[in-house]
Amino acid sequence: MGCGERLFGILFITALRVSFSLQGQTRMIKTPHLFFITLIWWVWSGPSIGLAEGEREFSRHREVMVAAQIVDRGITDTHVIRALKKVPRHLFVPEPYRDAAYTDRPLPIGEGQTISQPYIVAVMTEALRLRPGDRVLEIGTGSGYQAAVLAEIVKDVYSIEIVASLGRRAAETLKDLGYTNIHTKIGDGYKGWPQQAPFDAVIVTCAPEKIPPALIEQLKEGGRMMIPVGRAGGIQQLVRGVKRGGRLETEVLMLVRFVPMVAD
Repeated sequence: MGCGERLFGILFITALRVSFSLQGQTRMIKTPHLFFITLIWWVWSGPSIGLAEGEREFSRHREVMVAAQIVDRGITDTHVIRALKKVPRHLFVPEPYRDAAYTDRPLPIGEGQTISQPYIVAVMTEALRLRPGDRVLEIGTGSGYQAAVLAEIVKDVYSIEIVASLGRRAAETLKDLGYTNIHTKIGDGYKGWPQQAPFDAVIVTCAPEKIPPALIEQLKEGGRMMIPVGRAGGIQQLVRGVKRGGRLETEVLMLVRFVPMVAD
């Protein structure tokens, strides 16, 4: 509740208590006056109270999500857990789907794209073994949610989105939430972001059929990569890679299904 709402609340309570002397008798303030003050306070504070309660409800859902979908399923990295508890996932989801924002499933965000389910976001983020000073390249900004989770952990996030409308909307959301360490651009993820390379980690949130060579080149020696690989519309492999001796050594973590990675 803001200062204005608190002021009216104080006035209302004061009105209930204030009395005045009239012809030697003490009388309470008249009922019509109480009603008028009550009405003003209700109209003034009602919308903000409703919004605050809505945010508290989303916060409760977020706590349950982290406990049941993340921690109980084996995620242990405290930085990842803290980030997922903090980032308001519902603000990255279109209005019609916000009530489902904290369920463990992907949701549509427009243009045939989706926001990944929370567990997959947690798995991919944890597997990157991030450090506070890291600079991370993300391919596929989408809603901006994954970038926000990364930004709670690392120094800088560079995120590329090929769908212009999604990229602009995500950038606006991230700006509204106050993120200053996320740098976004509209472009072809297959080319990476050579002007900002090399990166400590690369995360790809869409599936190419093969790992793009440019992304390997832009990864530091010893850097980590998380990427789903496979044909569009089918089951893909979620691959974790580490760059050693100029080559990417890979291992498959699980089977997944992501939207396809597209090029200009």
